[in-house]
Amino acid sequence: MIGKESTAGRATKFTFLGLWLVFTVFPLYWITITSLKAPGDIFAFPIAYWPEHFSLENYSGLFGKADFGVYLTNSLIVATVAAAIATVISMLSAYVLARFEFRTKSALLMAALVTQMIPTFIALGPLYLLMTDLKMVDNRLGLILVYIAVCIPFCTVMLRGFFENIPDALEEAAMIDGLSRFGALFRVLLPVMRPGIIAAFIFNFVNCWNELFLSVTLMNSDSNKTVPTALNGFISSFNIDWGSMSAAAVLTILPTMILFAFASRHIVQGLTAGAVKG
Repeated sequence: MIGKESTAGRATKFTFLGLWLVFTVFPLYWITITSLKAPGDIFAFPIAYWPEHFSLENYSGLFGKADFGVYLTNSLIVATVAAAIATVISMLSAYVLARFEFRTKSALLMAALVTQMIPTFIALGPLYLLMTDLKMVDNRLGLILVYIAVCIPFCTVMLRGFFENIPDALEEAAMIDGLSRFGALFRVLLPVMRPGIIAAFIFNFVNCWNELFLSVTLMNSDSNKTVPTALNGFISSFNIDWGSMSAAAVLTILPTMILFAFASRHIVQGLTAGAVKG
């Protein structure tokens, strides 16, 4: 009886997981198939879940008629630079919060958490006025600075958990051997924290890569627009260019999928290492 119940339970579990997998993967499959259809076949009836003829017309039009290569380059530069700088700053601030005691420590942690509760669009107006005064509207450097400021609070709290999981004795032993505090941090602690740092960088990169509201607000010219802004441009008041949008969506998803594929092991280690304080 126990064996039958166990078999039935496993069958139910795998059935549920299979349905959930189909539910999750189907939108990606449909976007990909739509991007490979000729424009005239996208609205054909009955719906073709596997087209007879595949076409790269949507992709060629994407780079021929629009500056999508420029958008991809802008997104790659902005997301990579912002994620790298935000990760370094967050790492240093997290180290201070984890290793030192000072009067405003609790207030700083609370402020970092509270910022995650505020919707981005609430700050769009004041932020636009500020960036206008600084002459940084429609400027990739301005967008990078904004993204850095947005990523730092949560990333700091995240990395603080990693530092707290590393015993103080490891750092003290390195300092007894002659290393300075910064030497112990960069030569001893950081190699141990590599999974956490990689996880933090990927978290920041994906957030910057996919962000829409700030990019639409601060970027006006085609030469500075990022990929999310370009995707938003395929939607007009009277029409949606589904073919080009699907092709652009596929190209937008690919970098993050490749990043997760190569760094998945470090991400899992990083998230599990920082989840519980040892």
